[in-house]
Formats: sequence, structure tokens, C-alpha cells
Amino acid sequence: MAGPLKGIKIIEMVGIGPCPFASMMLADMGAEIIRIHPIGRERLFPHLNSKLDVLARGRKSISLDVKTPKGKEALLHLISKADAIVEGFRPGVMEKLGIGPEQCFECNKKIVFGRMTGWGQNGPLAQRAGHDINYIALTGVLNAIGQKGARPAVPLNLVGDFAGGSYLAFGVVCAILEARVSGQGQIVDAAMIDSTASLAAMVYGFKAGGLWNNDRGSNMLDGGMHFYDTYECSDGKFMAVGAIEPQFYKRLIEILDIEGIDLRKQHDLSSQETMRTLLQNRFAAKTQAEWTKLFEDEDACVSPVLNWDEAIAHPHNVERGVFTDIDGVDQPLPAPRFSRTVPEIPEPPTAADENTNEILSDWGLPQSEIEALHECGAVK
Repeated sequence: MAGPLKGIKIIEMVGIGPCPFASMMLADMGAEIIRIHPIGRERLFPHLNSKLDVLARGRKSISLDVKTPKGKEALLHLISKADAIVEGFRPGVMEKLGIGPEQCFECNKKIVFGRMTGWGQNGPLAQRAGHDINYIALTGVLNAIGQKGARPAVPLNLVGDFAGGSYLAFGVVCAILEARVSGQGQIVDAAMIDSTASLAAMVYGFKAGGLWNNDRGSNMLDGGMHFYDTYECSDGKFMAVGAIEPQFYKRLIEILDIEGIDLRKQHDLSSQETMRTLLQNRFAAKTQAEWTKLFEDEDACVSPVLNWDEAIAHPHNVERGVFTDIDGVDQPLPAPRFSRTVPEIPEPPTAADENTNEILSDWGLPQSEIEALHECGAVK
């Protein structure tokens, strides 16, 4: 593996959503990550080919029954060789398995124990079930997404799940760096409710300063202003407009050929709906392709709203190499980019038991113990 995290070794307890995403980010950057699959548990989407599980790319896998004494012993051996372990179970599950932070620190005092939950390790909701939509609902973020006068819009699970995974990855790297100085590991408590609130830090600042209100669709960045919104074209497709700065707004109005507008009233609340109607009528007069051609060489902050297939084929994304094909599956390449320690193109996902013997041998388990694990059914 290449990349800035080359040499870092991490154990991933296989789960869903944010924890695999964090592990994908770390593996994309060159970390060696071993996925620990529980024996006998069915995959969340068993009808899908494993190669479609993009979040599992770039890692080797082992099927291990950690509920057996031999299986737990093997896992603790792997942990003794690792820089970090990440898990996404409810609080207390790892402790019940006998592989909580206390046991991990006993066999590796420098281990970083990364924990990913929705509600966090403590608090009245810590043991409650939930999903992305529930976590972002309690931070004020969900209430802020949607059109004015309409119910909150259900977003993709990017804000809670995958932003949460990003914070876990960031926290794990921070703790690994600190452990190299102090010689001691620690627990990283990454909660989606925390990370979602953190993402909204700017908005909370605006709210405190009277620059944002609780009514969705009535603020500058939530569709409340005519110069930061989407508009339908004559072919039913849309253009995204983000002309906040005066010079970009001026160019927007010029290209749309709207005359008699006082540009100084761009933020005037009383003129928003009149201006929105003007923009709606203008954009409705041409196709998305025609508007894209008119705006493509202009600094007006106007872009076509693309679907998944169109995004992959867009010339900018193609030239920059934003996406690639890995084993027949189109997917984004690792991000961010580095000038010297360039990450490799990730390997496709592996089956749950594909690398069992290889991992155990490479991580220093004697052949006799590997055979004993097979004999007692602790590995598959």
C-alpha cells in the first residue's frame, strides 16, 4: 500500500454505515486494515454482489468468532500488533464480548480505541436505536433542510452517517499521532449527533448573531434567497445558482438578460419572491444544455444539476479523475490528494473469509494456533 498512512495498522469490527466509511477513508490513505467479520451473521444486503460494497474496498477480511475463547484470543493477538481498533456497536457491546478498551489496553497500551455511535457513549439516548435521520433531527439540521412552508426534506445519509465516519477517521488519526508522543492509547468517542452539530457550527454562529432564523427556506443558504437556489429549465432539468458575491450576482443578471434591476437590493427581503419569479421565467425558457453552454466560461456560480451517470461523465470530473472503475463498479477515487505520498487505486472488496489464513500468518500467529482455530470453528 502507498499513501500518507502507510505503515499504520488498524482492526475494523465489521458493521454498517459510518464505521466502514471511516475505515475506507483510512485504507484509501494507505493504512493496512483488517476487517473482522462475525461468523454466521448475514450481510445487510445479501442479494448484492460483495464487489458493490464500495465502503469495504481496500481491506483484507477474516471471519472470526470472537465469542469463543480461541477466537477472542486471536483477536487480542491482532490488537496487540495494531495502532487502532474501530467499532460501531451500541455502547457496552464490546465490553460484553470481553474485548472492550480495558482488555485492549492490557495487551497494547498504545492502542487507539475508536468508537462510532449515533448518540454517543453516554447520555439518556445512548442505548436507543437510531439512524442518520434521527441524529440530524436532534441537532437542528434536519429542520433547516427543505422548502419554505413544506415539511423537512429527507436528505441522503451524508450529514449524519458519513460525516460521522469522517470525524471518526479524523479522531483516530489524531489519537495515533498523540500516542506516538505519549506512548499511551485512548478512546475516541465519535458520535453522529456530535459531528452533525459540529458541521453546523457556522449556522449556529449566524443564528446567535441574528443572521439566521428557524424558518427553513428563508435564509441565505437554504433556498430563501433567489440567488442561492435551483431553477427548472425547459426540459425539466435544473440549474444550481450560487451567486452570493456582488460581482457574480451582477454577471448572473447580465447573462439572464434581466434589465432594470437595482443590484444593491440583492439581499432585500421584500424583493426576493419577485426576483425568484423573474429567474424562474428566464431559466424556463431554455434547456439545461443551453444554459450550461452560456454559463460554462463565466464566473457567475451557475452549474447544471447532474444525476449520477451525468456526474461520472462530466468533462471536469473525467479530466481530474474524480471517478474510476474498480472491478466493474464506478466509484470515487480516494480524497484528498497528495503531491508525494500518492495513494494507490483501492483493491475491490474481499469476501468475509477470503484472507483468513494469510492475515493470521502475516500478523504473527503460529501455524499450530491457526490450525487450532480451524479445528474449533473459531475461524472460517
